[in-house]
Amino acid sequence: MPRDTVHLQCTECKRRNYSGSRNKKQQTTKLQLKKYCPFCRRHTLHKEV
Repeated sequence: MPRDTVHLQCTECKRRNYSGSRNKKQQTTKLQLKKYCPFCRRHTLHKEV
């Protein structure tokens, strides 16, 4: 099964807020999204861990 679960970590407070899945065969780079961080209380960059 090529689809794996990934966790997204806030780049500012380093907390893991979101989880999702991605196809590792089609997308080889790490996922980076701007998401809302409830601890920072604003939109920040979240990177895949």
